[in-house]
Amino acid sequence: MRYLPLTETDRSAMLARIGVASVDDLFVDVPDSARFDGQFDLPDHMAEFEVEQRMSAMATRNITTGDVPSFLGAGAYRHHIPASVDHLIQRGEFLTSYTPYQPEISQGTLQALFEFQSMVALITGMDVANASMYDGATSCAEAVLMARRVTRRNRAVVSGSVHPHYSTVTETQAKYVDIDIDILPPDLDGSEDLSGKIDDETACVVVQNPGVLGHVRDLSPLAAECQEKGALLIVVVTEAVSLGALRSPGEMGADVVVAEGQSIGNPQGFGGPYVGLFAAREKYVRQMPGRLCGETVDADGKRGWVLTLSTREQHIRREKATSNICTNAGLCALAFTIHLSLLGEDGFRDLATLNHARASQLADKLSEVPGVELLPEAFFNEFAVRLSRSAGEVVDELAAQNVLGGVPASRLFGKGQGLDDILLIAASELTTQDDMEALVARLTEVLA
Repeated sequence: MRYLPLTETDRSAMLARIGVASVDDLFVDVPDSARFDGQFDLPDHMAEFEVEQRMSAMATRNITTGDVPSFLGAGAYRHHIPASVDHLIQRGEFLTSYTPYQPEISQGTLQALFEFQSMVALITGMDVANASMYDGATSCAEAVLMARRVTRRNRAVVSGSVHPHYSTVTETQAKYVDIDIDILPPDLDGSEDLSGKIDDETACVVVQNPGVLGHVRDLSPLAAECQEKGALLIVVVTEAVSLGALRSPGEMGADVVVAEGQSIGNPQGFGGPYVGLFAAREKYVRQMPGRLCGETVDADGKRGWVLTLSTREQHIRREKATSNICTNAGLCALAFTIHLSLLGEDGFRDLATLNHARASQLADKLSEVPGVELLPEAFFNEFAVRLSRSAGEVVDELAAQNVLGGVPASRLFGKGQGLDDILLIAASELTTQDDMEALVARLTEVLA
């Protein structure tokens, strides 16, 4: 059976109403050079079980982070997710819910979002958080747009410690509203000095902690400099588990914190979907993007929840909207909330401590391998090393031996920037001693 809802009569009637003779006439604006002229190499038809077999065979050609020793990170981290998280988020009342426009029938969803916001505010050390964004990169871009609204300035300084994907997404969003984005070169040794970059026209300074190459910094002096110049300090966190071990950005004086929440409750998933975290000082709450869920009482005085602020173009006049983000990443935010609630404060700290311990063990082992130089002195669960060979070539050779050795810095920043021999290596609570020994042994062979 072919699942085509329209008959030839239906199509003819539609084309006649539009005023064209054929479907091809609808694509006259597409140049011939951009059109495919031929036949796709696909079977004419297959039974459902045959399609499943074919797709399964194709899928087995992938090497996943769960199949072999993996040290991949660079913004997407492999952590254990309790089975209860997946079970709970698939309950019908959560899985089928969407935007809670009607609070009288959406109390469960609204309470889950409220708890999510409370947890995000707690771990970032900020006053208020929204009900989530698409991902960490769009959160970063929205923070820069927010800084422009708050300061009425048009210049943003982006540290070399910021993940290049976050920088480019921010640059793409900002260029349409005439914000000048000053992206600094990669911060190789963690000694980047931003003080000379902040002037009276600077709306914000964006810095990542831990940095994309693993460096952990005390941002308090930078926060003080930003405050003196009237600029906002935006702190990016790509590894949310680090917030269980490091001083929170809020404690160090950040005005806005944006983060990727994938590490908590959400699998790597070949790149998504993920969940963006966004938190800020209370005085900026009306300039925050997305929406916020607030606590109230009903007519009987019972505790309840509502959408308190939803300054999106769907809800108010477009010119007054703070964001065109259409929705929050509700299901991913729910997974985040459930996982973090299962951990609790002590469990979250313990998880972070274990991640740092595993990375420290791995760094000690790798520092004894000839041809490997550890770059950051202080790091969380990811660090950069300088190799005696091209990192891209080394990674390919390791993968051929069933070890996912890390992410070459050149894959993030591009080639020709003096980073071709830099490799990012991540460890987590799932990294075993056998995994470490496998990497050390294979890397020793490859670099010999």
